[in-house]
Amino acid sequence: MKKMLPLFTCLLLPAFANSTLAQEAPFAIAIHGGAGTIEKDRFSPEKEAAYRAKLQESVEVGYAILEQGGTSLDALTAAINILENSPFFNAGKGAVYTHDESHEMDASIMYGENRQAGAVAGVKHIENPINLARLVMEKSVHVMLSGDGAEEFAKTQGVNLVANKLFDTEHRYKSLQRAKAKMKKAEEANRGQKGNKDYQAAHFALDTEYKVGTVGAVALDKYGNIAAGTSTGGMTNKRYGRIGDSPVIGAGTFADNASCAVSATGHGEYFIRYNVAADICARVKYQGKSIEQAGKEVIHDVLFPIGGTGGVIIIDTQGNISLPFNTKGMYRASKSNTTATYVGIFKED
Repeated sequence: MKKMLPLFTCLLLPAFANSTLAQEAPFAIAIHGGAGTIEKDRFSPEKEAAYRAKLQESVEVGYAILEQGGTSLDALTAAINILENSPFFNAGKGAVYTHDESHEMDASIMYGENRQAGAVAGVKHIENPINLARLVMEKSVHVMLSGDGAEEFAKTQGVNLVANKLFDTEHRYKSLQRAKAKMKKAEEANRGQKGNKDYQAAHFALDTEYKVGTVGAVALDKYGNIAAGTSTGGMTNKRYGRIGDSPVIGAGTFADNASCAVSATGHGEYFIRYNVAADICARVKYQGKSIEQAGKEVIHDVLFPIGGTGGVIIIDTQGNISLPFNTKGMYRASKSNTTATYVGIFKED
């Protein structure tokens, strides 16, 4: 005869199961594919569906790693690789062109448990810059490597260098030509001014869409550790080896278990000058603000009034996520063990 459980035990089992679920360690991930002039009327239904599918693929890949007990570093690296390998976004395969019609890429990563960090800047032959940034963090004594030196280090770690033409795309090349035409017109209008004012005026004449574009991810794993990573192809028609905020720890990327993890996207010069990622986390840590409040203050109240366009993705060790931006749109997605998959492109999403 089958032995029956006592009645009081049967009554306790559902409550015990619910208690176990409630006590499960939170884990979550958020990603972005850049912010800027992203308007719905510029997207066909097919194009919008393709972008949403790629964002969802990225966040689901990262989430699956977390769900299986992987680290926040593993999750965000895998998620960013999906975006770097897509021509849709300004990183890796979709990197924009420099003035000299080549590609220069930057990336950084930071781990919240111990504030270890790694970054690369101005690399030209690295298929997945975020992976090299992680190698700098884990396999070198440095935080940031640049240009030829970063690629020399890559070879010591067994990373294959690829031809710069791997990153060529027709739509990015057309964008470069439009940017050059706009800058030339502005330079001619300001010809004769002393110093570098011709170039400055031409640069400011460019629309926001030429100055932004990044991919990134932030994640919280089951062990309570957060991390952030950012990767970019930089600014369309950039010159002089320009480096933006993406590889700068504290500006484009920051992570600390005591506060939050942030990955930024936007007009990099402003994010560097205002130390955006670290500022958000400092408001959380020292002022006791929520990530939602801290992010809103910096993106909308600090940056926007002075012309700083862009956005950030933020996560904390409780699994809270915030995705503020001050542009017309931001490619973004998130998922946690308590919330369903969210994918957004436009402001109204």
